[in-house]
Amino acid sequence: MTGPLITVEELSQRLSEVSVLDVRYRMGSPPGRDEYAAGHLPGAAYVDMDEDLAGASGDHGRHPLPDPAEFQAVMRRAGVSNDRGVVVYDDWAGRAAARCWWLLRWAGHRDVRVLDGGWSAWLDSGGAWSNGHDGPNVGDFTVKTGVLPVLRIGQVLRTARSGVLVDARAPERYRGQVEPVDPVAGHIPGAVNVPTETNLAGNGRFRTPDELRSAYANAGVEPDAEVAVYCGSGVTACHDILALDVIGVSATLYPGSWSEWVADRSRPVEPG
Repeated sequence: MTGPLITVEELSQRLSEVSVLDVRYRMGSPPGRDEYAAGHLPGAAYVDMDEDLAGASGDHGRHPLPDPAEFQAVMRRAGVSNDRGVVVYDDWAGRAAARCWWLLRWAGHRDVRVLDGGWSAWLDSGGAWSNGHDGPNVGDFTVKTGVLPVLRIGQVLRTARSGVLVDARAPERYRGQVEPVDPVAGHIPGAVNVPTETNLAGNGRFRTPDELRSAYANAGVEPDAEVAVYCGSGVTACHDILALDVIGVSATLYPGSWSEWVADRSRPVEPG
C-alpha cells in the first residue's frame, strides 16, 4: 500500500488482506470500547488510547509514548504482524487513528494507513459491520525503536527558531483564550497554528493534496522545511503529521506537547 490514507472503496476490496484496528476515542469522552462492542468493521480489534497507545501520564505529558515492549504486546494481541498491512480507523475524523498510525511507524511497521472518513464513512458506504467478538489471531509484530525521530523538550525552542513548530490545537487554545485541560493557557513561543480542522473537508475526510499544500504553505511550511508538531498531549498532533505526509513533508512529533511544556512553570509561554 502507498500513501498514509486509504479510501472506503479500497479497503472494502482489501479487507481480508489487512489487519484492522478500531481506535475510537474523543478527548474528554469515555473510551470507545462500548462503541466497538455495538458495531465495528469485520475482524477489527479494539485498541484503547489511554491504555494501549500511551504511557502513564506525568511530568512528560498526559499521553507520553508507550513502553516499546508493552506496545509490541498490545499490537500482537490486536493481530498486527510484520508482513501484513494495517488499517486504523476511528470516528473522530482520523485524529485518534493518526496517533496509532504514527506509533506503528515509529515502531518500525512499514505498511500502515488511516481509513479516510473512518467509521462514519464506512457506514455511509453501506459497508459490512459486526458486533461479534471474533478477535484476530495473535500477530508477530516486532518493535524496532528509533525508526522515527521525536522532538525532545530541549530541542523545542531551537526548532521554533530554525524551522517551523506547528501547534495543532484549536485556535482559541493556541491564543490562550481558553484552556479546558491543562493548567496554563497559550502556546510555545514561535509556534504557528495549524489546527487539525484545517486538514479536513466538510465531509470529515482529508482535503486534497493541493488544498493541504496551500494551507501549510500559508503557515510557512515549505517542502524542505524542518517541521515539528505538537498539540495538547501528543495525540492530535499526529493528524497534522499525517496531513503533511500526504503532501510529502516529513514532520517530527513532540510527544510531550503542551502538557509536558507547562508542567514546569518556568518554561516560556506566549499568548495571543
